[in-house]
Amino acid sequence: MIHPTVSVVIPAYNNAATIGETIDSILAQRDVEFELIIADHSSTDTTRIVMDRYRDDHRVTLLDTAAGGGAERNWNRVTSAARGEYIKLVCGDDVLRPDILSRQVRLLRSADAVLTACRRDVTDANGKILIPGWGLRGLRGVMPGARAAAKAVRAGSNLFGEPASVLMRRTALEETGGWYAEFPYLIDQATYTRVLLTGTFVADDSTGATFRMSDSQWSAVLIGSQAKQARRFHAWARATRPDVISTLDVAIGDVRATVMAYLRRLSYVVLGWRSR
Repeated sequence: MIHPTVSVVIPAYNNAATIGETIDSILAQRDVEFELIIADHSSTDTTRIVMDRYRDDHRVTLLDTAAGGGAERNWNRVTSAARGEYIKLVCGDDVLRPDILSRQVRLLRSADAVLTACRRDVTDANGKILIPGWGLRGLRGVMPGARAAAKAVRAGSNLFGEPASVLMRRTALEETGGWYAEFPYLIDQATYTRVLLTGTFVADDSTGATFRMSDSQWSAVLIGSQAKQARRFHAWARATRPDVISTLDVAIGDVRATVMAYLRRLSYVVLGWRSR
């Protein structure tokens, strides 16, 4: 059996309004062999009906995931079916820009890296760009993965972006245990960190994806929860690699994570006001 170069996986849940655009942006990728695997996590809307429109494309595999288990269950379910050398997870309301797959494969191969990340456009629920080219603050070129992870801890935020911005070696993800949900609000960054501690990071300085914001994604009650989980994550990272992540990194990151949580809440309030 010939395996594709890239596995793109979508853990879908109630994405009927957006997943068609997501899928189309993936199937339009060029100059790289890829497969697309989509798992519906017992959606209550018409997500599965939209998915079924693509069942005759030989690149597409459609799966179902039983209810429960949160994001971790569906993210690991759809990832476990991947066969490619590299893997990219794309949520069912995000979009890939043209040629991101082929470009990021070239970057990983040229740097012999385990993970790359690009900038992304942050959009509102209707796809209007709110923040262009966001991400990678202070991350440039090729660097040890542990150093990149330490920079993100000190920043108190996910410098690498949402999964659509990231391409990883699939074996590195599998060997470090898959998607890591010990800190649910930071499932992506915590997973990247475990992968990065095994090898090299290379930055993709282009804008290769979009992240769609919605005022339904955030509430005031989550501010304290996310900041608390960020502090626990920073402590875990420090305990895992004290030779790279310092107590000062953790102290600065804890403060910044709390500030970022409030700023993020404010951005969602503003977004909700603009959407009225």
